[in-house]
Amino acid sequence: MEPIIRMTNIEKHFGSVIALAGVTVEIFPGECHCLLGDNGAGKSTFIKTMSGVHKPTAGEIIFEGQPLQFADPRDAISAGIATVYQDLAMIPLMSVSRNFFMGNEPIRKRAGLRFFDHDYANEVTMTEMRKMGINLRGPDQAVGTLSGGERQTVAIARAVHFGAKVLILDEPTSALGVRQTANVLATVDKVRKQGIAVVFITHNVRHAMAVGDRFTVLNRGKTLGTAVRGEITPEELQDMMAGGQEMATLEGSLGGTV
Repeated sequence: MEPIIRMTNIEKHFGSVIALAGVTVEIFPGECHCLLGDNGAGKSTFIKTMSGVHKPTAGEIIFEGQPLQFADPRDAISAGIATVYQDLAMIPLMSVSRNFFMGNEPIRKRAGLRFFDHDYANEVTMTEMRKMGINLRGPDQAVGTLSGGERQTVAIARAVHFGAKVLILDEPTSALGVRQTANVLATVDKVRKQGIAVVFITHNVRHAMAVGDRFTVLNRGKTLGTAVRGEITPEELQDMMAGGQEMATLEGSLGGTV
């Protein structure tokens, strides 16, 4: 199987600051590829480069076999790369259906005037949320009344409905409780089984191991390696994220006092 997106030797410089120093990642359809790293590892810069927010200073992006350079995030969205950020880009006081179709409002005409098609929006919203295992009280329920996990599911369902081929999730479980986290991980599994490639950004090894098919670790803007499920233990992943090699060297130089 060919990767749907291949990013090779990606570099990103902000003046004299090197945020990415040659990162290479392949993402395949129907897989959950976990991108792990501690704070400052370069995860956010990398996904913003993948989603068209940043233009790479160097390197190549191949999407569906073709070299691509996104001028802005809308180009990436049009190509089928959708990103769900931590803030979810939702308006709490608006209904679930209005948030679901925000920016893609269905319109119907009456007497020459254009109106938001509430019936269509409500029907689609309820159907898509049921597919993801969420039973809303109604499509007019305010997003602000949903739990954090349910809001994440709305954002994911929205991206899938509008044709995402690659779904990037930025720390989707970072501020959730145990039950809400389980719901989001179950949603990720549903999306993957639809043949959509999921890029799951996290610093939580346990969450990554629950849904991940492959795992890439970033450290200081570089790729430390990519491992396949079953070939690496949670402890090894955690050690890579924490810079285990550097810690071992430091511990040896200090006589095992670290």
